[in-house]
Amino acid sequence: MDDTVAGTPPLDELALPGFSPASPAATPYRVLARKYRPRTFDDLIGQEAMVRTLSNGFETGRIPQAWMLTGVRGVGKTTTARILARGLNYQRADGTGQPTVHMPELGIHCESIMESRHVDVLEMDAASHTGIEDVRQIIDGIRYAPVSARYKVYIIDEVHMLSEKAFNAFLKTLEEPPPHAKFVFATTEIRKVPVTILSRCQRFDLRRVEADVLVQHLERICRAENVTADEDALAAIARAAEGSVRDSLSLLDQAIAHGAGTVTAAIVRDMLGLADRGRIIDLFEAVMRGDIPAAFAALRDAYDAGADPAVIVSDLAAFTHVVTRLKLIPDAARDPALTEIERVRGASFAERLTVRALSRAWQILLKGLPEVQGSNRPVAAAEMLLVRLAYASDLPTPDEALRALSRHGAAASPAPSPSGGFSPGAGPSASLALATVNARPERQAPAPAQNAAPVLRLRRFEDVVALAGERREISLKTALERDVRLVRFEEGQIEFALAEGGNRTLANDLSRVLQEWTGVRWVVALAASSNTPTLYEQQQAAARQRTEGAANHPLVQAVLSRFPGAQIVNVVEKVRAADDSTAETDLLGTEDAAAARELETDDDL
Repeated sequence: MDDTVAGTPPLDELALPGFSPASPAATPYRVLARKYRPRTFDDLIGQEAMVRTLSNGFETGRIPQAWMLTGVRGVGKTTTARILARGLNYQRADGTGQPTVHMPELGIHCESIMESRHVDVLEMDAASHTGIEDVRQIIDGIRYAPVSARYKVYIIDEVHMLSEKAFNAFLKTLEEPPPHAKFVFATTEIRKVPVTILSRCQRFDLRRVEADVLVQHLERICRAENVTADEDALAAIARAAEGSVRDSLSLLDQAIAHGAGTVTAAIVRDMLGLADRGRIIDLFEAVMRGDIPAAFAALRDAYDAGADPAVIVSDLAAFTHVVTRLKLIPDAARDPALTEIERVRGASFAERLTVRALSRAWQILLKGLPEVQGSNRPVAAAEMLLVRLAYASDLPTPDEALRALSRHGAAASPAPSPSGGFSPGAGPSASLALATVNARPERQAPAPAQNAAPVLRLRRFEDVVALAGERREISLKTALERDVRLVRFEEGQIEFALAEGGNRTLANDLSRVLQEWTGVRWVVALAASSNTPTLYEQQQAAARQRTEGAANHPLVQAVLSRFPGAQIVNVVEKVRAADDSTAETDLLGTEDAAAARELETDDDL
């Protein structure tokens, strides 16, 4: 039976039977999903359209013979069916009353109908009574008048479970029932109900309850139960319930027991195996920045805290959706289901990320989630999914690649080898350039000589790192930034020492790829030790220096003193010195170097 909860009465009506908090010694404990089950149409939340239609129909006497209630689990189908049966048979103690949706006081039939023990309101679970014999019993008994109520009401839950013969047996009776008989059907699978049945019913689609409405509903129940609950905790419960009020109350009941009367966000995360929202956002930032070590560390931290890898990926996709909504709909930040950290950091990401990058991340996460769920090693599958996402985060879109090719020209692409492949060192950009030239023969430039190779000058070690990023070698770029302590750099020669934990094969790997990229043999040697900081350490030191400089600024000091507890989160440089290196311009081109410096200055992802 679909024991649903779709609302709670106002707090001043808690004295009604079934809503008054009972003493544990007087009555046994009732779960919140049953204790706060709606008893009138006014108690329903999120179903205003249905209540308005029923109210108008009752007031004008346009009462159909059958209703079909459909919706996901927990939105209030069975509860609405009982309230509907109560409204059809509403009668006061003095004998007055008529079918209505307004029931300010209990009628003579109300209590027994809501407790499913009225003789004229029959409930049948079609999941366990699927055959034609069960339907034949209803057809045989429908001819008799009700014992005490105004109508005989038949409530059939999960009606889609009836067999084909049972549906066919219902057709004639459902089309022309006796005046004293009404049917209320409920189902979660409306597509499995035959059209011949649907055409004889007035259909209502019960909507999922919005997250903000659900949070307010949970807050009212917490106040009635004298339970202390954090707003973030209730928002997490509302998200997990996915619009189902019954599920949200069941989760709240569990959280209250878990926290001994106090519901916090940490308790809900531990109970549901969720990842901390802050850790999810840190993971999102790392992976969109292409920082694989930081992304792996964030994933491991969340996993060690008890989060399921599949849930982490799902939350990552959900936050990607949040950022996309904040970018396209700024008013989405007012959604009460969002936590403060989601609003602030999500808005920051929305300003810096493009819709195409967010759409690409969403597709990768959505398609990778089943792989993580079905893997025997979910953590490894999640890590590989993060690698895929980080690698794709800075890939150019087709139009960006075409613009880059048009700037550099097709003449710089290497000629195809006689076997039909590409010469050594030809990457995806060269392949795309060649395809573009072949597609437009009228604009084809003269083919270069076989021994003519593009001249690529690397004057600084930073140019090597930038080239690795341009060639999409994310792991190599990260190793060069974090593990290399430079001793000497000249064109064609590099000598460096490894930081602790660095890969000993890094020198050979770097020599090989540099020869492929530049067409010149590079000598890369390892030194015993060096005190030179890595590029990553230099970046961290520069960030600390900026923060310390900002903290010493009189205006910043005044703000910090005016707002106790405030912290400097980030310092963004808006102006860069005019003597930027020209090596990066030679390597990337004027427009690309300017774009790279702008991204670096703004700490873009």
